[in-house]
Amino acid sequence: MRSVYADAFCAPPWYEDEEKAAEFAARLPVNVRRPGFTAALAFAGREVVGFGTAWTTLIPFPTDRCYPQAAAALGPERTAKWLCHAREIDELAVRCDVRGTGLAAELLQAVIEDAPEGRSWLLTSVRSPSAMAFHRRQGWAQATHPSPGGKGIAVFLGPNHPARSLTALPL
Repeated sequence: MRSVYADAFCAPPWYEDEEKAAEFAARLPVNVRRPGFTAALAFAGREVVGFGTAWTTLIPFPTDRCYPQAAAALGPERTAKWLCHAREIDELAVRCDVRGTGLAAELLQAVIEDAPEGRSWLLTSVRSPSAMAFHRRQGWAQATHPSPGGKGIAVFLGPNHPARSLTALPL
């Protein structure tokens, strides 16, 4: 999984290096103990070529990584109602040579298929138009709209999330 992570996120706009891949690998044993943890793996023969990981977001809402940006954009009430106790997609990664095959969509669907009450969500960078477009094509609703050309994150609600109809369209 570490090598898939490195392959998927080394290119622009992520520019993740081997150190970031090592950090992902170090977080994984901790993450598997999170409530509601789930993962999906894709193989070509015996080689992992893609994966998705997810868990249940608990209360209080986390304050590390990019969570403060999401909470600030949504406000405390929507953060609690829309994101807490929902299935949070942490990582979705496929090797560059299998992109465009539908594998990422299958992995994403696998980690949300039993989300509580259909409630799933994720964060992605607005610096990645391809990631933003991918999630829209999969039926995800963008719940936050950072400034165009910004370097922030966007929150997306899953295709069956009950609050998806409450999201604001971009200006």
